[in-house]
Amino acid sequence: MGVGLGVLLASNVSAATTATARGLTIEQGHFTFDGKPFRIISGEMHYPRIPREYWRARLKMAKAMGLNTITTYVFWNAHEAEPGHYDFSGQNDVAEFIREAQQEGLYVILRPGPYVCSEWEFGGLPAWLLKDKDTQVRSTDPKFMQPAQRWLQRLGQELAPLQYSRGGNIIAVQVENEYGSFGHDDAYLEQIRQDLIDSGFNTSLFYTSDSAEQPGSLPDLLKVINFGVGHAHEKFAQLHTWQPGGPYMAGEYWVGWFDHWGAPHHVIGAEKVATELAWILQQGYSVNFYMFHGGTSFGWMNGANWDDDSYQPDVNSYDYDSPLDESGRPTPKYNALRNVIMKATGVTPPPVPATPATQAIRGIKLDESVSLWDELPTPTASHELQTMEALGQAYGDILYRKQVTADFAGELRIDGLHDYAQVYVDGKRVGILDRRLKQDRLTLKLAKGDTLDLLVQNDGRINFGQQMITERKGILGGVTLQGQPLMDWQIYSLPFNDSDSLHYARVTCQHAPCFYRGTFDAPVSGSAAADTFLDTAGLGKGFVWLNGHPLGRTWRIGPQRTLYVPGAWLKPHGNQLVVLDLLVEGRPVLNTLKHPVLGTTTVPAP
Repeated sequence: MGVGLGVLLASNVSAATTATARGLTIEQGHFTFDGKPFRIISGEMHYPRIPREYWRARLKMAKAMGLNTITTYVFWNAHEAEPGHYDFSGQNDVAEFIREAQQEGLYVILRPGPYVCSEWEFGGLPAWLLKDKDTQVRSTDPKFMQPAQRWLQRLGQELAPLQYSRGGNIIAVQVENEYGSFGHDDAYLEQIRQDLIDSGFNTSLFYTSDSAEQPGSLPDLLKVINFGVGHAHEKFAQLHTWQPGGPYMAGEYWVGWFDHWGAPHHVIGAEKVATELAWILQQGYSVNFYMFHGGTSFGWMNGANWDDDSYQPDVNSYDYDSPLDESGRPTPKYNALRNVIMKATGVTPPPVPATPATQAIRGIKLDESVSLWDELPTPTASHELQTMEALGQAYGDILYRKQVTADFAGELRIDGLHDYAQVYVDGKRVGILDRRLKQDRLTLKLAKGDTLDLLVQNDGRINFGQQMITERKGILGGVTLQGQPLMDWQIYSLPFNDSDSLHYARVTCQHAPCFYRGTFDAPVSGSAAADTFLDTAGLGKGFVWLNGHPLGRTWRIGPQRTLYVPGAWLKPHGNQLVVLDLLVEGRPVLNTLKHPVLGTTTVPAP
């Protein structure tokens, strides 16, 4: 059996007598499905990044491009925001997403992690794992492994019955994710594999996926390779050295790229992608487009990178310059790839579904407001500074306050700023420090009795590489004045998870940060309102909610200048928009646009 079927048997242990009869297997270095030759032509899209109301429409678009499979991560932190409390309802109903894929004639490749990367907050790991400073994530440390095992067991209850051998459409399951770019602990990978088997995923093909020079895998696991446009020849050659007998698959074929705040918007031409895809398919290789449809990292779920010794937070748009844009509309890249797939397979897919028009709404008046300073909660007194995680907080801001006991003029330094701090003296902002820019100090004057406030915002936890191990938020070290440590703080946890309970009034907010609130109508055509894009021009840095849905962040540095507003989340009358802005004062008036503004500067994807 060589590299083929033996991979399946060894990697699924207890499934050895049952997994060979049906489903995705490997024979003579090639994929087979129910005993017949099979080529995977897959597209990645993620259920939390797409409004549930649109899952079906996006899946139909996948089928119409010629895909036979959908690949999705499962995001642990979306399902277990608090330890032991699991949520698989509504937007988190991943089982329903998979069932709908089956109803559209699509198989599913499942990537359950527990770590997933994906430019998603902390790579999908829950922030509460970091409350204990000694926890080593992605390791056999029991403080990580035990909650990960509980999570995988719970996930198995939802999804193991949806494997192909049991009447579902899950045909393969990934073991961890891109571990070759993080570590080399085979015992950890063995444990994750066994946990997946114990959770019921014992009748699907197991595999690992990597972009590193060496795979983070085990000798008997199928390996696939991840790479960007322009690198197919060299990367498939590398995969041949990893797995000489085949089969060969691009586990993530990066047909676009993601964006960082303060950096260019990435675009790569459709013709270049189509030409390389044609070569990949001519070789008989399998492929998973990353992303087929990126969607949106709604809310606080954007991740961050650490590159060139710099912190690089991601924007909320996960448009990714993918074949379907952020709002699910086909792009020139979609049509180009569809034509290549048709030619390579000889199969004509279903017609491309029509997409409804978008709309623009003008003059949304945010005529109610309240200053954050008037809504502070009860603080925690602490001799030393505490991180967000130590206080049980995952997202939002944290405020450190201290009464100054002597006159002072000199350098204020923050050790371990994560990530963006506004410095106030007696309520007046005197400076801003930004981790992106390696800013950690400023010169100021203080008088005895002054109130020093450090308002720190979490801009997204790092989701890739070793740096994520210490990715706590707030102030991780200490604060000094001319080298002398400041102790004894009042610490305010500000998760911003209940903006509706604030005491708004019809006043002009004159003391930022400010919460703003306004209502507006959205015309309905047919059965639903049309999608639109909130223009954030005129806002500074903050966050937006629509009818209770957290849309995402705003930041005047760009490149993203619009937030996607799904029509399914709009009402004909009385839509409520809430904006938190750290910088802007007054009475903002906002508009929505028919098209997104994701950045005017474009560069080739890496």
